[in-house]
Amino acid sequence: MKKLLVAFLLGAGLITGCDSGNQPAGATMITIGSGADQIPVIVVSGTAYEMGYQLGQKLGEKINACLGGFLEFAGQQPQGFSERTLDKTWEILATHIDERIKEEMRGLADGSGFPLVKIQRAHAIPALADFACSGVALWGKASIDGHLYHLRNLDFIKQAHLQDYPVIVIYRPKAGQAHTIATFAGYVGAHSGMNERGIVLGEKGESPHSEAPFDVDGVHFSFLFRQILYDAQSLQEAASMIETAPLIKRYFFYVSDGKPESMGAVKYQISTPDTVKLRRFSDADKNDNTVPGVLPDCIYYTMDNQAALQNLQENSGTFDAEKMIALSRRLAAEGGNLLNIIYDATALRMWVAYAGKNQDAASREYVELQLLDYLNP
Repeated sequence: MKKLLVAFLLGAGLITGCDSGNQPAGATMITIGSGADQIPVIVVSGTAYEMGYQLGQKLGEKINACLGGFLEFAGQQPQGFSERTLDKTWEILATHIDERIKEEMRGLADGSGFPLVKIQRAHAIPALADFACSGVALWGKASIDGHLYHLRNLDFIKQAHLQDYPVIVIYRPKAGQAHTIATFAGYVGAHSGMNERGIVLGEKGESPHSEAPFDVDGVHFSFLFRQILYDAQSLQEAASMIETAPLIKRYFFYVSDGKPESMGAVKYQISTPDTVKLRRFSDADKNDNTVPGVLPDCIYYTMDNQAALQNLQENSGTFDAEKMIALSRRLAAEGGNLLNIIYDATALRMWVAYAGKNQDAASREYVELQLLDYLNP
């Protein structure tokens, strides 16, 4: 596995001011990996607006290509992603979105020149779209070193070419927890992520086309996850934020805490169209009928639960990053595997693979990043 190629001391300073007249200091950007597997890493600091502005400056035309292409692709689909529909969806979603995220979008628009309304429309698409995906978290006696490992496969459309604009963003906010997301140029919602307190998040979509049009009067997980990454310092705090949020659609959420003193993970089944809208499962939970078998120090729900269970049983007690990567490759949705991440939430490490031309993410190199290298100036 290719290791992180560059270690450096971060010297970006913070400034005051939250409007486009006070231009924030620039971000730091390096590249990890090599050859076709290179991934840009951008470190931003300051207020939400400032961090968005810095991202906009660094990404520039890539935002237009990525989000503009995403909007163009969505507009060609029969599911109903018209500008009018996206604007109405955003209007509903925005009432439930943390102000820091909306400020970041405003800064992103000012820094890049890409219109704010188009940024908002692009961020409305996932609320109306489907996801597949897989998630696994294991820890304690299930891993070789007692660390908590968290697997997140994002199975989504590759035809929109989001994977052509990969970026890992590391946020060092003026207030709140430093955190990182592996994302796409201009997309600031979190389909997954990890913060400096060892909190890791993932999801799997379960809403069928037959239930469209979806009721989106609530918080989409991508915005809720960013709020959790900002604010949660423990599994209990992250869980409380999910359990009190106005959730939408059908999803599985995976929430992990890698700190030795509070290590563990929980899985949520979100079913808002049903009478019982939320179910919480811990490891070895006999009430968990969503999977073919339960295990101690492990939660999961994947594209192939039987294969996942067999692998988890056979390798229990020996899991490390390499075995988690092998499991990630095994569970990927062939032809629609966009982005895969393995986290070591105890050591604050992650391994990231994006899809490439004619390649699923699972067939690419998983590039390592050590979050601790970026947290302190």
